[in-house]
Amino acid sequence: MFEAPVTASSLAASIDAAAHEIQSRVIAWRRDFHANPELGNREFRTAGIVAEHLKKLGLDEVRTGVAHTGVVGLLKGALPGPVVALRADMDALPVAEEVDLPFASKVKAQWNGESVGVMHACGHDAHVAILMGVAEVLAGLRGQLRGSVKFLFQPAEELPPEGEDGGAKMMIAEGAMEKPVPQAVFGLHVTSRLPLGVLGYRPGPAMASADSFSIKVDGRQTHGAMPWFGVDPIVTAAQLVLGLQTVVSRQVDLTREPAVVTIGMIKGGVRQNIIPDSVEMRGTIRTFDEEMRDDVHERVTSISEGIARSARATCTVCINKNYPVTVNDPALTEAMAPTLERVAGADKVQVVQKVMGSEDFSFFQRVVPGLFFFLGVVPEDKDPKDVAPNHSPRFFIDEKSLVVGVRALANVACDFLEARRAAR
Repeated sequence: MFEAPVTASSLAASIDAAAHEIQSRVIAWRRDFHANPELGNREFRTAGIVAEHLKKLGLDEVRTGVAHTGVVGLLKGALPGPVVALRADMDALPVAEEVDLPFASKVKAQWNGESVGVMHACGHDAHVAILMGVAEVLAGLRGQLRGSVKFLFQPAEELPPEGEDGGAKMMIAEGAMEKPVPQAVFGLHVTSRLPLGVLGYRPGPAMASADSFSIKVDGRQTHGAMPWFGVDPIVTAAQLVLGLQTVVSRQVDLTREPAVVTIGMIKGGVRQNIIPDSVEMRGTIRTFDEEMRDDVHERVTSISEGIARSARATCTVCINKNYPVTVNDPALTEAMAPTLERVAGADKVQVVQKVMGSEDFSFFQRVVPGLFFFLGVVPEDKDPKDVAPNHSPRFFIDEKSLVVGVRALANVACDFLEARRAAR
């Protein structure tokens, strides 16, 4: 389906020149979004700025309100050709910023019933600014553009608020990947795990599936001094925490794919001398294989129920499948790797290790072949091992990386369009 390697499109030099010309504007957009972050399904201001920008560029179609706040734009080139999609996520995280910047976030909002600080602690502000830059670059080259480019500005990648739908899955359900259907989809993610300007990619499974689970352990309340009169759900929960660790360490074949089962929250009891009726536990499951994913789910359930039963307690296990495995189409990845090398330089492109983090870009990859790659944003005088990771209140982006992101997405789009056109 994809011939490797593709060659540089006829627009490569023009793309690079135009990207450098608008570099200061991309940085300004990013700073504005960083100072005004919005949580999932609440990206009203961000979406409004994006939609206005796309309309001013004269895109053929600009659709708003997709999956609540998503924006979908379509740029039709003057020359016939296929369709490619580019995606950026727009939402911030419920994190209070601790970076000393003149444009640091001071925003607070409500998230699942709590007042929280809000910060672009995962770099989605950079993603939006980069894709706005790509749209401006390619709109300026419309007369030479072969085919069409669909721009997907997506809300709620970090999960919508409890009780709401959202994100890539909802955008797809509302037709974001239709009329026209793209032949491929590309996206990038800034990362504090790679040096400035380095592009990282991986064919096949690249990021883990993400599933959340809750376990409610029900015992029988009694005085803490007389535990034999009740059933202790706290001790049972403690046994569950240890028992669940054997799923990965003793029950799945880790030579096949890695996996993680983590308990991140335990809540139970109101007083030191009262054994409560129940304990609630919440956690996450990460896998890279769908069969293994289902197997881990079954083992988490059976171990939990077995341990609870042995303690004369009961438990209810609820597992929610959130995001599938992010799988980069191997042939597409091989075909586009030379483009990444040309953009960043061969010495600044790496095949990276699998990432236990997850991405709902994976839903787009279930519709059409896709490639999701990483852009290093660590300052040149820092070692990635020593800086704060994504999702930290101290997460920091060296903005010199942004122009690399613009060039990378614009070039992979145009190289793909011309290669696909030539292959017909």
